[in-house]
Amino acid sequence: MQVAIIKYNAGNVGSVVNALGRLGIVPEVTDDPAKLAQAEKVIFPGVGEAGSTMRYLRETGLDSVIKSLTQPVLGICLGMQLMCSSSEEGDTPGLGIFSEKVRLFRIAEKVPHMGWNTLELTPEGIFAKMEPDAHVYFVHSYYAETGPETIATCKYGIDFSAALSSGNFYGTQFHPEKSGETGMQILQNFLRV
Repeated sequence: MQVAIIKYNAGNVGSVVNALGRLGIVPEVTDDPAKLAQAEKVIFPGVGEAGSTMRYLRETGLDSVIKSLTQPVLGICLGMQLMCSSSEEGDTPGLGIFSEKVRLFRIAEKVPHMGWNTLELTPEGIFAKMEPDAHVYFVHSYYAETGPETIATCKYGIDFSAALSSGNFYGTQFHPEKSGETGMQILQNFLRV
């Protein structure tokens, strides 16, 4: 299976490559539009700052490339946030794939939200064969609001979108590549979409 990981100025690519390797997949890390279009699956990971990252995507044309993809695409953490309509981080317009807005946590709990937390989900799609209260790993200060494309939620002072889906696009705020067996099941489910 041809899996491409979008190469851009954000971290966390190595841990996604390693997780896919444990599933027997050797992905290609690329920013080549033709290779991204030809891949069977595309992963858009990220750890970083929304404003500068979105600026880079626009300068390189990757913003248009990502929106034009027709195969299954999985955004992880910052990748998912950039697929939303906008982010309060740097007052950044997003790709608009998901209609939800990304907000800064303004709660009494410690920010960033870091560590293991439970999901509320329906065990289907990328969550097939999952327990309804599966535990996954989060590291984030910004969150996507809940909305029409929310397919899983998490509670951290407030309910927020832990995962989104629209057409061929999926996003997880948590890091499946760092979420043990649960995360590996989610990645396997995505590869089967």
